[in-house]
Amino acid sequence: MRELQALEAAHPALATPDSPTRRVGAAPSGKFAEVRHVVPMLSLSNAFGEEEVRDFVRRIEEKLDRRVLSFSAEPKLDGLAISLRYVQGMFGQGATRGDGASGEDVTANLRTLKDVPSQLRGSDWPAVLEVRGEVYMPRADFERYNEQARANGGKVLANPRNGAAGSLRQLDPRITAQRPLAFFAYGLGEVQGKLPDTHSAQLALLASWGFPVSPLGEVVNGADGLLDYYRRIGERRDGLPFDIDGVVYKLDDIAGQREMGFVSRAPRWAIAHKFPAQEQSTRVEAIEIQIGRTGAATPVARLAPVQVAGVTVTNATLHNADQIARLDVRVGDTVIVRRAGDVIPEVVSVIAERRPHPEPPQWKMPAHCPVCDSELVREEGAAAWRCSGELSCPAQRKETIRHFASRRAMDIEGLGDRFIEELSDLGYVESVADLYKLQLADLLEMKRRADERDGTTPETVKAGKVATKWAENLVAAIERSRETTLERLLYALGIEHVGESTAKAIAQWFGDLELIRRLPWPLFQRVPDIGGEVARSLGHFFDQRGNQKVIDALAKRGVRVTDTHAPSAKLREGLDLATLLVDLEIPKLTELRARQLVIAIPEAERIASATVQGLVAAGLPVDAAEALAAWLKQKANSRLLLDGFAMQKALLALASRLVAGAAPLEGRTIVLTGTLIAVTREQATEQLEALGAKVAGSVSKKTSYVVAGAEAGSKLTKARELGVPVLDEAGLQQLLAGRLP
Repeated sequence: MRELQALEAAHPALATPDSPTRRVGAAPSGKFAEVRHVVPMLSLSNAFGEEEVRDFVRRIEEKLDRRVLSFSAEPKLDGLAISLRYVQGMFGQGATRGDGASGEDVTANLRTLKDVPSQLRGSDWPAVLEVRGEVYMPRADFERYNEQARANGGKVLANPRNGAAGSLRQLDPRITAQRPLAFFAYGLGEVQGKLPDTHSAQLALLASWGFPVSPLGEVVNGADGLLDYYRRIGERRDGLPFDIDGVVYKLDDIAGQREMGFVSRAPRWAIAHKFPAQEQSTRVEAIEIQIGRTGAATPVARLAPVQVAGVTVTNATLHNADQIARLDVRVGDTVIVRRAGDVIPEVVSVIAERRPHPEPPQWKMPAHCPVCDSELVREEGAAAWRCSGELSCPAQRKETIRHFASRRAMDIEGLGDRFIEELSDLGYVESVADLYKLQLADLLEMKRRADERDGTTPETVKAGKVATKWAENLVAAIERSRETTLERLLYALGIEHVGESTAKAIAQWFGDLELIRRLPWPLFQRVPDIGGEVARSLGHFFDQRGNQKVIDALAKRGVRVTDTHAPSAKLREGLDLATLLVDLEIPKLTELRARQLVIAIPEAERIASATVQGLVAAGLPVDAAEALAAWLKQKANSRLLLDGFAMQKALLALASRLVAGAAPLEGRTIVLTGTLIAVTREQATEQLEALGAKVAGSVSKKTSYVVAGAEAGSKLTKARELGVPVLDEAGLQQLLAGRLP
């Protein structure tokens, strides 16, 4: 190998694309290019029973008016579909299926597979030959790889299918080269040349040119032949060296295939006959909560080990608390387990007659996250639960950082998925605040450790100019993000249900992060279009001590909001006790009853301590008085009422001082059109809205001003027709300074 490297260095013209020096991979590409499939890579329709297979055959017989049909049958591998393009016998490009019309260019990774020929054997190949097949990971190689990974402290792969897909989509081909991947060809895409007129003959020709094809493929006749093949392969399934989830039937006659054609995204001449999910019984030893990367809380059954479809299963998903209640699963129960889609183990049912005595207690969803101890909250109207410790929960760390650094959030350019994975896995970043303590030396050390873990040679990690440039750029991007706007920071925090528009509205109405993080949840409903679900989500987020600690750490490390301002004067319109009582969502307390109650008892403190008799005397019906008294009896509720009222008074005092002159563009509607030079359209919109203006997308008689940049179009014409004042960029600068032209 070293002699060849030296030869190619001295004579670059000799370095061909299929050279062994290139098959082991090149430097990371950064991202995958898009590849458009000349012939779409379609999926297959599925059959799950004998009658569906007979219907498939019957449809072809009727369409082609034939009674004896031959089919090519082969196992359906559980891997990743790919396309290999050869020009004059040389491998030129490889791509994933993607959405069928276009996929990802993974040529460099495919060159590392021994089963993918770089040059075809024999002769008389078509000028262009596109071979399609499946990249998979043999079972024995998968187990051996995981054993070595565990011994070396590396990452283990979840299952062969995920291992194959993830390995082929690595940004660094050197990683792919270390994975035990294999390939079987099963069909063709674009072909410029002549090939045999049956599918089975085409596969035989591909094998002669150097492509592996399944040794289990057969040509069979009619529906009975297909079903017999299905049974025979099903009996051998657990002993095969690779995972399969069914068999595939294809009309062998190519002319017949063309005549049958396609329906939607699948051919009419082929079908996948899927195996049923295999089931076994075992015992539930524990039920635990698993927190996903987005905070989803999923109950998982820890099981006594059992073999299901050739895989040892020790854990199975229970989906959600409602599913546990429906099945009535309890610790100690004997349950039926299957692998859904032959991948994800799930509990199907409980064998009630084998429940231990005395009966174990029913399971209940815990109140707190097992990872960070933040509150677990249920999605309103849904079965899903989630952890509310978004910023502080280690289970959500990677997703939190990914969102925090995104373009619409803190816009940390260059902090891609791979760096986030490595920063987190190697312990450099435990929360988003830790991004702001990273130094150049940290990033270079991280890269060195990551490369050593992945088996990269030392020559590729030396800290030369090329090796340090990415780190210098990332440090600079993190530094630039220290100064940001309130709406960007609120969005970056990743609060459930708080998107860009909601973050903007909260920033405009309250203006100050220190104020926002102390607000009781009902007061968020003072912002237009924020209802109870979003308000509760905000409250849960800021109630978590871990989230507040991360916000403190961000401030301590220099993250600064540049557009802090006083609350909007418009808040005065909803800061009254009756509105607060309604926003608290107290059972049986309607808006009319709340206003009647406040007339009789105008102080929050007196309402909080009122008895049923006192509430009835204040005019509430007995059922409403009893419901309110029961609600207030819970200390957290009465505290929420008093804290909400106290914060309302503080907000009212702040908003009342701002009535005169606080928002110089209050009540003005402005439309931006054309290309602006001094500021971007987005920047101008943010600044105008901060001054109280409404920035609209269309011109009407109610428009106050149209700001026209270069190449302004129909909006400028409409403004002139309606007599709306038109401003140039000088006029825009006056508006941004808070002055009306």
